[in-house]
Amino acid sequence: MELGFDRDVIFITGGSKGIGLESAKLFAAEGCSVAIVARDGAVVDKAVAEIDACGPGEVLGLTGDMTRTEDVQGAVDGTLERFGRIDTLVTCAGSSPGGSLEDLTEEQWYASLHLKFMGYVRACRAVLPHMRERGSGTVVLVVGNDGIKPIHFEVTAGAANAADHNFAAAIAEEYGKHGIRVNTVNPGPVDTDRWDLLEKKIAETRGISQAEARDFVASSIPLGRICTPEEVANLVVFLASPRASFVNGTHLIVDGGQRKALMDIPA
Repeated sequence: MELGFDRDVIFITGGSKGIGLESAKLFAAEGCSVAIVARDGAVVDKAVAEIDACGPGEVLGLTGDMTRTEDVQGAVDGTLERFGRIDTLVTCAGSSPGGSLEDLTEEQWYASLHLKFMGYVRACRAVLPHMRERGSGTVVLVVGNDGIKPIHFEVTAGAANAADHNFAAAIAEEYGKHGIRVNTVNPGPVDTDRWDLLEKKIAETRGISQAEARDFVASSIPLGRICTPEEVANLVVFLASPRASFVNGTHLIVDGGQRKALMDIPA
């Protein structure tokens, strides 16, 4: 299926690794120009080379921290200066510390909300006025299934994700009249660097090997395996495309039907 992109310009936060990087590659393969922003300049440069090899569009690498309003605005301004417009915003920069209520500090709560919720708010606040002026645009927030399928040992992620869902639904209603669509994509476990760290934590907590931890999590997914970043990126790119022209204010889950309650079974 041709997705119908017309040399669109895509701005991706957290675009140097994982889902953000794979989304950038797919957009490039569709002929789009892509701007990515992340904190580590060396990693950004490596990602730019990978993305550039995937398609004819230009690739712009930017360094910035999504917890800093000035960094977010600077990256958006740099993208507009280079390309003249932003057709799609994809937010992927965000993570939350794991742990149960009594194990988490107040600082960890603030850190989670500062990045995974307010980082997304900052990106939207910087980009949406430009889209409103143009009368078109798409926003895809990569959030997570914890906001829809909560579990106690990922309570900070669940709270931040639920806030993202509420925020996305509200701005989808507010900006729809300006020709702007806003949706969220909500992965379960995805085979990224971050997931590797989470697997190690699960293994440590349960006193098992990392391979056993992976099998344990996979057993909660009817499809019997962990998702790949490309599988999530496929949905991100589709939602941004003209083929999803009447999809607005939705929260799409990409977790293979994960039954999170099974992860509470004692070791």
